[in-house]
Amino acid sequence: MIIDAHLHLWDTGRHHYEWLQRPENEPLNRTFAFADFMERSAGTGVDRAVLVQADDDAADTEAMFDVARAHQEIAGVVAWIPLDRPEEAADHLDRLAARPKFAGIRTLIHDQPDPDWVLRPGAGEGLALLERRGVPFDVVAVLPAHLRHVPVLSARYPGLRMVLDHLAHPPLGRADWEPWRSLITEVARNPLVYAKVSGLYPPGEGWDAAGIRPFVEFAVELFGADRLLFGSDWPVAELGGGYRKVWTELSAVLAALSGGERDAILGGTARKCYGLE
Repeated sequence: MIIDAHLHLWDTGRHHYEWLQRPENEPLNRTFAFADFMERSAGTGVDRAVLVQADDDAADTEAMFDVARAHQEIAGVVAWIPLDRPEEAADHLDRLAARPKFAGIRTLIHDQPDPDWVLRPGAGEGLALLERRGVPFDVVAVLPAHLRHVPVLSARYPGLRMVLDHLAHPPLGRADWEPWRSLITEVARNPLVYAKVSGLYPPGEGWDAAGIRPFVEFAVELFGADRLLFGSDWPVAELGGGYRKVWTELSAVLAALSGGERDAILGGTARKCYGLE
């Protein structure tokens, strides 16, 4: 079974997403529904998907669960809770835990005015709550500062399972891999940190497997296939050529791995990490 572990869906008629208003996101500022995903992924072999929050808002979470209830192809939902408001976070988490397909929590930490937001005491209480309940936390590591936080969080919450979205944004198209290389090497020392092979779109429209292969191979060396998850990052993938482009090029990279490694990245790790049925 192939699982797309990083899929977004949104209805701009139902909910306002502020980040979609940015000029660079104009192609994404429309509704992308489940039927659109099924059309784009047809022929790829993808069987299931994990929906991941696209806004720090309970309404976005509700919309995802509506889709998950209606479609068996949705295997899990990575939702949002107000991590920095611990009492509210606990209430939210109580309700989410009772819902089928609840898989994890994510917050758009890269949109916080304070780049060190995740290290604040309030957010820390929320992360401690996730640790106690065994709920994985997706980390949106866009800036080097975000990646530097992960070893700190690993030390503070040694039982917290974390998932780096998009390989923590490696320096695609650049010869110098620092500071990403050093930072992610340190991060990978924690066996409870996983990473998604997703959102990898080198500069330019003509990118291909060669542009991402070194980073994926490096990630396999660091984490091992049993801590890597495939994700399309669709519909953001529309900015990188679309679902099938991403699938085709990533498949070409993964073809060099053993069958067991491919099986792990394309589904086995997602089932283990998110506890998917």
